[in-house]
Amino acid sequence: MVKNLKKLRLQSGISQQKLAEIIGTSQQSINKYENHNVEPDINTLVDLANFFKTSVDYLIGNTDINHIIEKVYPYDLNGEESKLVDEYRKLTKDEKQSINDVIKNYNRNKTT
Repeated sequence: MVKNLKKLRLQSGISQQKLAEIIGTSQQSINKYENHNVEPDINTLVDLANFFKTSVDYLIGNTDINHIIEKVYPYDLNGEESKLVDEYRKLTKDEKQSINDVIKNYNRNKTT
């Protein structure tokens, strides 16, 4: 069973039939993925994840993060930098944009 498929489909207001048409499978297959222990192949999982703009891990229940997981680049952060990153991640999208604008403004003023 694809743990979060039904939830995503219902949130999107799309029928099993319509979803099946979009990803190129049958309505019966979607029903089996949602309600029975039938697992789609990896290509179908990727198609479903792409359609719902989520990750395969979220679809199958390996994570509660229901959006595409962005690639993370490793940095060695000190304690203060780690705290800043943690606080930044708690902000809304608009709040993050404001912070980004402030940083850009500070850096622009340093170079001129």
